[in-house]
Amino acid sequence: MELTGRTALVTGAGGGIGAACARRLAAGGARVLVVDRRGDLARKVAAEVGGLAVEADLGEPGFADGLPDEPVDIVVNNAGFQHVAPIEEFPPDVFATMLRVMVEAPFLIARRVLPGMYARGWGRVVNISSVHGLRASPYKSAYTTAKHALEGFSKTLALEGAPHGVTSTCVCPAYVRTGLVEGQIADQARAHGIAADEVVEDIMLRPAAIKRLIEPEEVAELVAYLCGPAGSFITGVSLPLDGGWTAR
Repeated sequence: MELTGRTALVTGAGGGIGAACARRLAAGGARVLVVDRRGDLARKVAAEVGGLAVEADLGEPGFADGLPDEPVDIVVNNAGFQHVAPIEEFPPDVFATMLRVMVEAPFLIARRVLPGMYARGWGRVVNISSVHGLRASPYKSAYTTAKHALEGFSKTLALEGAPHGVTSTCVCPAYVRTGLVEGQIADQARAHGIAADEVVEDIMLRPAAIKRLIEPEEVAELVAYLCGPAGSFITGVSLPLDGGWTAR
């Protein structure tokens, strides 16, 4: 129970990686603020972990003003979504929304919680980036751009936060077994002009040495490590969880 007494805010926590992180941090003793735009799912996970459900759409202006007014010790920026299309066909409004959710929202959350972290001399910010924060793929211009930007923001936060006991890191998984990934299969098949059953083997798993999807719980374990005492000297870095993708 190494996180007893800490409060963690996890975005996109209604399912997938976010829900796994909420469960793992709660198991470590943290009180979890389960943030998701899908209120029913947020309430379900919050009830499961004994936390507080917060219904918020990170793509909407002013969402941060609706967050609970209580000290936050840990932030896990996980919320995001995907859209697959060639650049010339990519909807500009979708591009802008993806950057708001995956770049601007982490900035606004940090801006809100950092003064308290600094005052207490302790804080952990873990950004769920992606292997696409380190490598590009065709047809994912907005997602790749957002994750690369999140990587840069995380490093800046690490430098500013270090004197105050606050760390900032990025966790960079390859394809995780979540609804977001499952929803990409049809989009990828259409964009690449291949059958849906070829997408996982020929597109998703081809760059990795380990030929399987990652489980959300595996990502959550790394997040918990970074938030615990053993992760206190890890900051300003990006940790691939990619089965060897970036080794090539």
